[in-house]
Amino acid sequence: MTGGNELGELMLDPDEAQRKMDRWAAGLEEKAQRYAAAQERTEQLRLTASSPDGAVKITVGADGGVTDIEFGNKARTYPLEELSRQILQTMHKAQSGIAGQVAEVMQESLGDEDQETRALMIGTLRSRFPEMEEEESSDPPAPPAPSADTPPAPRDKRHEAPDDEENSPW
Repeated sequence: MTGGNELGELMLDPDEAQRKMDRWAAGLEEKAQRYAAAQERTEQLRLTASSPDGAVKITVGADGGVTDIEFGNKARTYPLEELSRQILQTMHKAQSGIAGQVAEVMQESLGDEDQETRALMIGTLRSRFPEMEEEESSDPPAPPAPSADTPPAPRDKRHEAPDDEENSPW
């Protein structure tokens, strides 16, 4: 037997076998630490999106779950059906950035390591949270006219700022 039988060579030199096993174990430990760091950073990700007119602002985590919802003053002017639509659309907008952010964290933490697993994971995230098409108009939608079934939202004029159009809560 010549050259190609590495196992036979290791059996002849148990110290070399032990050194190789130690290097292999250290490599696995280092890899596990990089994956743990990537997981921790991913779990801390937060993505926020706002509706075009600022009526709704939603923050989601890397798992797509909503972690925060804020309503601007304009939210009061929408009928409930429109407000629901704005909430869902804004949530989907925030979620659409998840795959890209996770891919970035993985690239920074793992480099070019384990491309196949990463591609599978990012592909799954892209199918769950597809990127949204850019909206054709940058103009915010006009608030819908109240229907006969929808009473107008109560407005407290004492606290309303003259430039309420900016939708600033302050």
